[in-house]
Amino acid sequence: MDIHGMRAGDLEVEVASPGAELRALRFRGQDLLWEGGPLWPRRAPILFPIVGCLRGDCLKHQGGTFTLPKHGFARDRTFTWLDRGPAHCLLELADDAATRAAYPFAFRLRVAFRLLDGGLRSDLILENPGAAPLPASLGGHPAFRWPLAPGLPKAAHRVVFAEPEPEPVRRLTPAGLLDTEARPTPVRGRELALHEVLFEADALIFDRLHSRSLRFEAEGGPALTFSWEGFPHLGIWTKPDRGPAFLCLEPWQGFASPADWDGEFTEKPGIVVVPPGGTRTWSYTVRPS
Repeated sequence: MDIHGMRAGDLEVEVASPGAELRALRFRGQDLLWEGGPLWPRRAPILFPIVGCLRGDCLKHQGGTFTLPKHGFARDRTFTWLDRGPAHCLLELADDAATRAAYPFAFRLRVAFRLLDGGLRSDLILENPGAAPLPASLGGHPAFRWPLAPGLPKAAHRVVFAEPEPEPVRRLTPAGLLDTEARPTPVRGRELALHEVLFEADALIFDRLHSRSLRFEAEGGPALTFSWEGFPHLGIWTKPDRGPAFLCLEPWQGFASPADWDGEFTEKPGIVVVPPGGTRTWSYTVRPS
């Protein structure tokens, strides 16, 4: 596996060309990123060109149907390195015959990582090199260790949002589609107390989000501030487990197909459309402390 290492001050990062995936995030020698394993083998996959599931994994476009699996294909493709340096790197994935068989659009997805201001910034840059509009969803999916340090109880951890989050949250149906019924938020003011039971019904989905940053923390342990730009939605997820596990903080543009929707892909809720020759950028930043 081709991995690029970067370092600045107390922060060390590793990025792999398969999936343009963040593979390590070490702060003062301690890795805050989930290491992968039997509970969940990934670490920080990129979701593109969809977030979540389509009904029956079926993309409908101009009378045709295409099979596109959950979260799309970017996480399983090898990206090309465009630039590598001691504190930055840039990778790219472009459409080819295999992607067009599942997703009939021309695209160029660039993923940039840069160490700056004591943190790691990642930019997702979507370009439309084609002559037709480019509909897409995309998102980040970094998994952080929970607990953040050995010996800390998982129940001592919390997520503190930058703003109060009183709006209802969404859940997924057993088929992985967005439930049409909104649920009362478990956030109290700005604080979400963490426990495995929160995730027995899969991810918490914030589709009416006020905040653009949060803090994942535990008293007496390390913490990280997580912020994002351009993403209007957020998922928080783990696989419930009583032992050491992970917490995914997922900034999204879009979400799974609503359970009552099965239409033309360009009209899917949460989709953005990049015009021919256009570019759109989303980013997230992690700052450990």
